[in-house]
Amino acid sequence: MTEDDLSDQHPVQPRVDEAAADLGTMVELGMADEPPVPSPSIAPFLEPQWPPKAEVDPYDGS
Repeated sequence: MTEDDLSDQHPVQPRVDEAAADLGTMVELGMADEPPVPSPSIAPFLEPQWPPKAEVDPYDGS
């Protein structure tokens, strides 16, 4: 790129939309509260508790 190419670019304008910033920046500026930290799971490696499967009646159709 040459200096002539750089002069054709538009100047960058600051954002006016407050929601356009990330949450970390908004917390630093005091515009948003810090998000809550989720509590750790008591037993993260247990299998899920599914409802018992319904037994299929083999004589249902006859």
